[in-house]
Amino acid sequence: MLYGKEHVQRYRETDGAEGHDWNNTTVLLLTTKGRKSGKPYTTPLIYQPHGESYVVVASKGGDPDHPDWYKNLQVNPEVEVQIKGDTFRAATRTAGSQERPELWRLMTATWPDYDEYTKKTDREIPIVVLEPAR
Repeated sequence: MLYGKEHVQRYRETDGAEGHDWNNTTVLLLTTKGRKSGKPYTTPLIYQPHGESYVVVASKGGDPDHPDWYKNLQVNPEVEVQIKGDTFRAATRTAGSQERPELWRLMTATWPDYDEYTKKTDREIPIVVLEPAR
């Protein structure tokens, strides 16, 4: 099973033929700029399309702290996204309280473990909307 750096490498080498479809869901590659280093960091994340945008969840498996990629985009909200062979720039934002319930249902339908992750942490797990800059 693909995971971490190997997942990113195989996804890139095959334009997502290996790595996009993963564990009965879909994965994109999100590249953020390090908030301290300024270096690019790429993370494979479960996603779902929503209108013209894409949605990801900053769950970190229910860890008490936000994942590094989320901390990075809070400082540098412009990211690069790869979905299969399509790579594009996107602006990011954390979903607001009005849209959060609908987006949470969308994401738990594709990855039910998100509901379990909420039981492991006191933080509200952020839902991130990726808005392509095409």
